[in-house]
Amino acid sequence: MFTGIIEGLGRVKDIKTEGSNTHFVLGCDFVNDLKIDQSLSHNGACLTIVNITDDSYTVTAVEETLKKTNLGDVSVGSLVNLERCMPANGRFDGHIVQGHVDTIGKVRSIDNRDGSWLIAFGLIEEKSQLIVEKGSITINGVSLTCFDVREDSFKVTIIPYTWEHTTFHSLQIGDAVNLEFDIVGKYIQKMLSKREN
Repeated sequence: MFTGIIEGLGRVKDIKTEGSNTHFVLGCDFVNDLKIDQSLSHNGACLTIVNITDDSYTVTAVEETLKKTNLGDVSVGSLVNLERCMPANGRFDGHIVQGHVDTIGKVRSIDNRDGSWLIAFGLIEEKSQLIVEKGSITINGVSLTCFDVREDSFKVTIIPYTWEHTTFHSLQIGDAVNLEFDIVGKYIQKMLSKREN
């Protein structure tokens, strides 16, 4: 389980394809603290560490993960947002994040507000019912509050610290982002849909 508070950025050093799987080799500032079989969030997608060297580690993404996330778009040199699992004695500075990406969103606009950035994202309409005004959402692994929620879009505001210490500063209009909706909202939607049937 994660909280959506990014610990650092990882840089992709190598990408290897083996059958339907893709192995990503990355470097980060806390490689020496990682362990094999540990879960690590990459742009919000939980992947398992399968190998570690002095300055890099390797994770494997299966075909389903590559289809449902933006990890298939990364290339050697790309930066990704990283978060280790929350320790049992940790604080919930963000919200409950599973590391299971629900869908892909697209950047519609980026507006520099002289001290913060207003970003609008588009998404498929059937997923918009999982977002509520001022509710939590995870975008590329980052816990954020959404507003101006519409049938096919929503907005977030990014403060300077988040802009500088995550991959948000490199986003372009049209880029795909990983979206994970609030788990509480997903359970409520499932219960309500069962009542209707």
